[in-house]
Amino acid sequence: MINKTILQGRLTKDIELKDLGGFNMTEFTVAWSEKYKETEKKCFLRCKAWRSTAEFLQKFFTKGQELIIEGQMITEEWEKDGEKQSRTVCNVEKVSFCGPKANNATTDNSFMDVPDSPSEEIPFS
Repeated sequence: MINKTILQGRLTKDIELKDLGGFNMTEFTVAWSEKYKETEKKCFLRCKAWRSTAEFLQKFFTKGQELIIEGQMITEEWEKDGEKQSRTVCNVEKVSFCGPKANNATTDNSFMDVPDSPSEEIPFS
Protein backbone atom coordinates (compact mmCIF):
# COMPACT_ATOMS: atom_id res chain seq x y z
CA MET A 1 0.00 0.00 0.00
CA ILE A 2 1.14 3.55 -0.74
CA ASN A 3 0.29 6.31 1.69
CA LYS A 4 2.01 9.53 0.62
CA THR A 5 0.60 13.06 0.86
CA ILE A 6 2.20 16.17 -0.64
CA LEU A 7 0.44 19.45 -0.03
CA GLN A 8 1.16 23.13 -0.63
CA GLY A 9 -0.68 25.57 1.60
CA ARG A 10 -0.42 28.19 4.34
CA LEU A 11 -0.26 27.93 8.11
CA THR A 12 -3.43 29.08 9.87
CA LYS A 13 -1.57 30.06 13.08
CA ASP A 14 1.92 30.20 14.57
CA ILE A 15 3.57 26.90 15.50
CA GLU A 16 3.52 25.97 19.19
CA LEU A 17 5.73 23.14 20.43
CA LYS A 18 4.58 20.63 23.03
CA ASP A 19 7.21 18.88 25.16
CA LEU A 20 6.26 15.21 25.48
CA GLY A 21 8.88 14.11 27.98
CA GLY A 22 12.10 14.41 26.05
CA PHE A 23 10.90 15.18 22.54
CA ASN A 24 8.84 17.90 20.90
CA MET A 25 5.72 17.71 18.78
CA THR A 26 3.35 20.20 17.23
CA GLU A 27 -0.17 20.11 15.83
CA PHE A 28 -1.11 22.67 13.20
CA THR A 29 -3.46 23.29 10.28
CA VAL A 30 -2.54 23.90 6.66
CA ALA A 31 -5.08 25.78 4.51
CA TRP A 32 -5.45 26.18 0.76
CA SER A 33 -8.23 27.12 -1.61
CA GLU A 34 -9.50 25.75 -4.87
CA LYS A 35 -11.36 27.80 -7.45
CA TYR A 36 -13.79 26.61 -10.08
CA LYS A 37 -15.27 29.40 -12.21
CA GLU A 38 -16.73 31.85 -9.66
CA THR A 39 -16.74 29.45 -6.71
CA GLU A 40 -13.87 29.24 -4.22
CA LYS A 41 -13.67 26.42 -1.70
CA LYS A 42 -11.38 26.73 1.33
CA CYS A 43 -9.78 23.49 2.46
CA PHE A 44 -8.04 22.64 5.74
CA LEU A 45 -5.88 19.73 6.88
CA ARG A 46 -4.80 19.00 10.45
CA CYS A 47 -1.15 18.00 10.68
CA LYS A 48 1.28 16.67 13.28
CA ALA A 49 5.06 16.93 13.24
CA TRP A 50 7.53 15.35 15.64
CA ARG A 51 11.04 15.99 17.00
CA SER A 52 13.36 17.90 14.61
CA THR A 53 10.59 18.47 12.04
CA ALA A 54 8.44 20.16 14.70
CA GLU A 55 11.39 22.26 15.85
CA PHE A 56 12.19 23.26 12.24
CA LEU A 57 8.58 24.41 11.72
CA GLN A 58 8.56 26.43 14.94
CA LYS A 59 11.88 28.09 14.11
CA PHE A 60 11.28 29.05 10.47
CA PHE A 61 7.51 29.30 9.83
CA THR A 62 4.79 31.70 11.02
CA LYS A 63 1.06 32.19 10.50
CA GLY A 64 0.15 32.81 6.86
CA GLN A 65 3.45 31.52 5.52
CA GLU A 66 3.37 29.23 2.51
CA LEU A 67 4.94 25.78 2.83
CA ILE A 68 5.00 22.30 1.33
CA ILE A 69 4.46 19.31 3.57
CA GLU A 70 5.08 15.65 2.84
CA GLY A 71 3.75 12.88 5.03
CA GLN A 72 1.30 10.06 5.58
CA MET A 73 -2.41 10.21 6.31
CA ILE A 74 -3.38 8.54 9.59
CA THR A 75 -6.66 8.14 11.44
CA GLU A 76 -6.64 8.89 15.15
CA GLU A 77 -9.32 7.25 17.28
CA TRP A 78 -10.38 7.93 20.88
CA GLU A 79 -13.39 7.74 23.11
CA LYS A 80 -15.09 10.81 24.61
CA ASP A 81 -18.15 10.64 26.86
CA GLY A 82 -18.66 7.01 25.87
CA GLU A 83 -18.70 7.76 22.14
CA LYS A 84 -16.00 6.78 19.68
CA GLN A 85 -14.37 9.74 17.93
CA SER A 86 -11.95 9.86 15.02
CA ARG A 87 -10.19 12.29 12.73
CA THR A 88 -7.77 12.06 9.85
CA VAL A 89 -4.48 13.96 10.10
CA CYS A 90 -1.27 14.18 8.12
CA ASN A 91 1.75 12.81 10.00
CA VAL A 92 4.37 15.19 8.55
CA GLU A 93 7.74 13.72 7.61
CA LYS A 94 9.23 16.63 5.64
CA VAL A 95 8.63 20.38 5.33
CA SER A 96 9.88 22.67 2.55
CA PHE A 97 9.89 26.42 2.00
CA CYS A 98 7.63 27.68 -0.76
CA GLY A 99 6.72 31.01 -2.33
CA PRO A 100 8.73 34.21 -2.73
CA LYS A 101 11.48 34.59 -0.15
CA ALA A 102 10.90 38.28 0.62
CA ASN A 103 7.12 38.04 0.85
CA ASN A 104 6.45 34.49 2.02
CA ALA A 105 4.07 35.49 4.81
CA THR A 106 0.71 36.99 3.99
CA THR A 107 -1.56 39.39 5.81
CA ASP A 108 -4.61 37.37 4.70
CA ASN A 109 -6.34 36.44 7.96
CA SER A 110 -9.35 34.82 6.30
CA PHE A 111 -8.17 31.33 7.30
CA MET A 112 -9.22 30.20 10.76
CA ASP A 113 -8.00 27.23 12.77
CA VAL A 114 -9.98 24.02 12.38
CA PRO A 115 -11.58 22.82 15.65
CA ASP A 116 -9.94 19.94 17.54
CA SER A 117 -13.20 18.09 18.05
CA PRO A 118 -15.43 16.93 15.20
CA SER A 119 -18.43 18.07 17.25
CA GLU A 120 -17.33 21.73 17.00
CA GLU A 121 -18.47 23.79 14.03
CA ILE A 122 -16.10 23.93 11.05
CA PRO A 123 -15.16 27.57 10.32
CA PHE A 124 -16.14 27.79 6.65
CA SER A 125 -17.31 31.18 5.44
